[in-house]
Amino acid sequence: MSQAFYNHLENFIKINEIEFASILPFFKIVKVRKKENLLKEGQICKTNFFVLNGCLRMFFINNKGIEQTTEFAIENWWMTDTISYERETPTAFYIQAVEDSEILVIDKHSQEKLLTEFPKIERYFRFIYQRAYAASQMRIKYLYDFTKEEFYDHLCENHPEFVQRVPQYLIASFLGFTPEYLSEIRNKRRS
Repeated sequence: MSQAFYNHLENFIKINEIEFASILPFFKIVKVRKKENLLKEGQICKTNFFVLNGCLRMFFINNKGIEQTTEFAIENWWMTDTISYERETPTAFYIQAVEDSEILVIDKHSQEKLLTEFPKIERYFRFIYQRAYAASQMRIKYLYDFTKEEFYDHLCENHPEFVQRVPQYLIASFLGFTPEYLSEIRNKRRS
């Protein structure tokens, strides 16, 4: 499991095994069960989550009482409520395991200490945040640019790992559809 994280870091920065052995103790390995909440609305997000295996999702409950999924994280992806984490304010989100998952967890204090002791990790996190920000920008573009059907087709073509792994009602929530509407789209595709 730590080998997966080492390999992931190596995609962004050069790190030797001695450095990695010193970095790993900053993290805790946590196993979470399907539908277990790692963060609930109103709490302060104090941790960053790295998925070793499994799948997480972030969602909020809208004013109609419906869960609205905003993002997913699968293997080698990070997830946190950045605003709550950085500002130490109550979150408006939930983070929940979609599948039984194994994750690396680092709290803000440990992360700050890690960044001070290993400046190259700061470079790593800069790359990660840049990619996350770019993905967020593209999602906003797709929301304005695509029809609902085009958005679903784009997801199927570019992220089949989600469509195959994630329950359809969560895919619908992520796309801003009702599950029934997603079923209609899928049935049209089969005809």
